[in-house]
Amino acid sequence: MSSRNWTQELPKAARDYVEGRRLDEVECIVADMAGVARGKAMPASKFAQQEKFFLPNSIFLQTITGEWADNPTGAFTEPDMVLTPDFSTASAAPWTADITLQVIHDVLDQQGRPVPVAPRNVLKRIVGLYEEKGWRPVVAPEMEFFLVARNIDPNQPIIPPMGRSGRRAAAKQAYSMSAVDEYGKVIDDIYDFAEAQGFEIDGILQEGGAGQVEINLAHGDPVRLADEIFYFKRLIREAALRHDCFATFMAKPIEGEPGSAMHIHHSVVDIKTGKNIFSAANGQETPAFLHFIAGMQTHLPAAIALLAPYVNSYRRYVPDFAAPINLEWGRDNRTTGLRVPISGPEARRLENRLAGMDCNPYLGLAASLACGYLGLTEGKMPRAECLGDAYMSEDELPYNLGDALDLMAESDAMREVIGAEFTEVYQSVKRNEYKEFLQVISPWEREHLLLNV
Repeated sequence: MSSRNWTQELPKAARDYVEGRRLDEVECIVADMAGVARGKAMPASKFAQQEKFFLPNSIFLQTITGEWADNPTGAFTEPDMVLTPDFSTASAAPWTADITLQVIHDVLDQQGRPVPVAPRNVLKRIVGLYEEKGWRPVVAPEMEFFLVARNIDPNQPIIPPMGRSGRRAAAKQAYSMSAVDEYGKVIDDIYDFAEAQGFEIDGILQEGGAGQVEINLAHGDPVRLADEIFYFKRLIREAALRHDCFATFMAKPIEGEPGSAMHIHHSVVDIKTGKNIFSAANGQETPAFLHFIAGMQTHLPAAIALLAPYVNSYRRYVPDFAAPINLEWGRDNRTTGLRVPISGPEARRLENRLAGMDCNPYLGLAASLACGYLGLTEGKMPRAECLGDAYMSEDELPYNLGDALDLMAESDAMREVIGAEFTEVYQSVKRNEYKEFLQVISPWEREHLLLNV
């Protein structure tokens, strides 16, 4: 990396964090299929002398259990990929004992081309499709998660954490300030870590589950916000560990409680004019807005495997349990899977309420934006707006991971926009995980089938 002072290329928050202090370590990371950070940590002095480093492409074939899926694109020779730092992503790791920075890296092959199966590259691909049409997509994610008591035995159910009152966190306390105060020290650390990392939190609130929290992020560029969610998951887990509890982003961690979603708000801006293409000059909705909704209704079934990537994800799709399981759309209607929030014309947007918080943020945003993009290019009209309770609608979504993967594999349109090679590798990884799950015998089966059938 030559002898230049590379720290001058860092964002202001990262420069402020290291100013006047000795930087000890740099973590060079990428997100794998699950959104897990993979990479290398090295002394800052060594990082300053390197312009790139290498990781095998097999990191994108690793399942959530640590097994290896078959490589559908060729022999399993594990060629090296070239990783180069994206200094705009440099961020503090304020929970470490030493002064440490994290840097997300671009993933290229040895010919300098983006590796198509890298999740961050998949999202960049989708953003690029918008840009080719003269559009700039804008998103605003909402992150839901649970704080839970430490669980070191997977055979035991997950339970809510102990609050400062000495009582377990209570459910059905949505928007309660006193409920948030029960684990205020964790929230304080989340704020402190986020500030050190230069992240803007739009708001924190108590959700409907016991120990369930929601963090809203300000709207912006999809890749930047996916980077932030990737970082946020780690900082939230670290903040929880400081206070003797876990943070989990499982879609449905506690039986009988609501699940955790990653609602995604979408708008699209004309690059030349800077105007929201969903609103006309007179403030009314444009045909493009309706085309975007139609794309969601048409293509989301084929994208669900990316928005709900685990067997547990489908436990969140329960009727009348605070999760939309439909493709209806409506204005200010939280029973619909596709909601149009109240806003002025400049902020007109569509909220996709189907994604789970367990999805890889790069792939979740990519999948949702891909559906909207297809709608804009196809020019179809959506079904009539749902004016009532959409929970009563007919089932339109897959109820398990296997069916979701089948729908994804059958969709030529989704395969084309997401990328053929990525689709094949993702299918291989997820079918491996699904096969492993089907070999596990659950307590329900032992309780009800052992002596009764």
